[in-house]
Amino acid sequence: MRASRFFISTLKEAPSDAEIVSHQLMMRAGMIKRLGSGIYTYMPMGLKVIRKVEAIVREEMNKAGAIELLMPLVQPAELWQETGRWEKMGPELMRVKDRHGREFAIQPTSEEVITDVVRSEIKSYRQIPLNFYHIQTKFRDERRPRFGLMRGREFTMKDAYSFDRDVAGMQKSYQIMFDAYTRIFTRFGLKFRAVAADNGAIGGTGSHEFHVIASTGEDALVYCPSSDYAANMEAAEAIASGTRAAAGAALAKTSTPNAAKCEDVAKLLGIDLQRTVKTIALTVEEDNGSKKYFMLLLRGDHELNEIKAGKVPGLAKNRFSTEAEILEVYGCKPGYLGPIGTKAPVTVVADRTVALMADFVTGANEADYHYTGANWGRDMAEPAIVADLRNVVEGDASPDGKGVLAIERGIEVGHVFQLGTAYSEAMQATFLDENQKPAPLQMGCYGIGITRILGAAIEQNFDDKGIIWPTSLAPFELVLCPMGMDRSELVKAETEKLYDAALAAGIDVILDDRGQRPGAMFADWELIGVPHRVVIGERGLKEGNLEYQGRRDSEATAVPVADALAFIKGKIQQ
Repeated sequence: MRASRFFISTLKEAPSDAEIVSHQLMMRAGMIKRLGSGIYTYMPMGLKVIRKVEAIVREEMNKAGAIELLMPLVQPAELWQETGRWEKMGPELMRVKDRHGREFAIQPTSEEVITDVVRSEIKSYRQIPLNFYHIQTKFRDERRPRFGLMRGREFTMKDAYSFDRDVAGMQKSYQIMFDAYTRIFTRFGLKFRAVAADNGAIGGTGSHEFHVIASTGEDALVYCPSSDYAANMEAAEAIASGTRAAAGAALAKTSTPNAAKCEDVAKLLGIDLQRTVKTIALTVEEDNGSKKYFMLLLRGDHELNEIKAGKVPGLAKNRFSTEAEILEVYGCKPGYLGPIGTKAPVTVVADRTVALMADFVTGANEADYHYTGANWGRDMAEPAIVADLRNVVEGDASPDGKGVLAIERGIEVGHVFQLGTAYSEAMQATFLDENQKPAPLQMGCYGIGITRILGAAIEQNFDDKGIIWPTSLAPFELVLCPMGMDRSELVKAETEKLYDAALAAGIDVILDDRGQRPGAMFADWELIGVPHRVVIGERGLKEGNLEYQGRRDSEATAVPVADALAFIKGKIQQ
């Protein structure tokens, strides 16, 4: 490709609405152009990267035995209604009507459609296992689109769906996809981590997220440096070790004026924050209109994990209690709540760590007062439920018993799910087993955010000059930068010779024949992030050399003209 025949449109400054590095650099490098809130045109330079991502994904999916098809962007509401997700998805699901008033969804995912395909095609156990995938546009009506391609409304995703006869088969298919994803992200040239995750709105029994490691990542990833344990913050198990100490202090109602937070109480009483217990009041409304009240107790320095709380028996449909409910149940305003002496019945749910505490400080259900020296059994009943309620912190014991936990930031770019029969039962997708009896298909689903990969890769690979693409994802692997090609026949001849040789060797090369000054030319390609650059100048050629510089290199390297192609190929293959 010659730069004069390609479309290159770089900016010195990022638009004011570009909030994070990847968004800023993609806009400046002319890879995307904003059309509307969370909606972008993929410009030629950005589309080349997308096509390279797709090619790697497609190769590995095919190698893993998945079969490509293409499902529609617009899907009938009836399918979504069969699974109940027409209502459950909420406003993120874009709903439209055709001229006849029939309702449709602009797909955010395709579980319903692929299940409909399979239930009409698969009749016998002899036809499975099967795995279908497609690479297709998706739309999710995000409340607050931001960060460019990282959290846009329209995006491209690869989603795959496996179908098996039993749980063991589903787990085998899941492992095949997990291994394929590992190969995919390795080929991308990105530092990544696969972590155990919560299934969330997709449903099912187990899942893993694939995260690109980046200090700017939105997600906290928990792992054990001395073992294979890894999970996202939502799913990471918090272990409480040891046994509860015997009561050593008398219960005392202590004045704590204007100390509504555990931090304030600890400072006022001159104690460690870890000796305090905080209360979170939740309400569950039953279908008959009645209400049940729950009190969640966490150590003062710990944070509630709402995903874990939602899995406590009876708390699936919880919400935070209103101030009116708190006054009715506890008899005081928030900030001084505790398990001793509530006005109305409350189910006490203690975090594992709190259940082992003794002589702790908790609210007295009276403004400006806390109890010190509180103990389970003696001063209050044992908690009705003991559960893992909190986010883990660095230094916690690893659940596998092989060390302590560490935390790093990541950007989710892939997710694999064991769905089980959640969709096949709802949509009556069955097959006939060996005994000619119908059984529901066991499903898995597997997604990769194709366009999100671009943002994640940049967040991991950039400097003050611009993007640093891994070679496998770069819009071009190599850029040739001739100095005065229009003025020097020697430079022109050697440039054309190297360009033709690079093309013949299968290198994705671009020749910058725009006639720009060296500084402006180099700045463009450093911003765009092409990983390998060769400068062809008359002075160097007279000495028999070209100049090679990798995007991460601080200095150029002189390379003999005769060795240039072999040298470049070696660098690209590293």
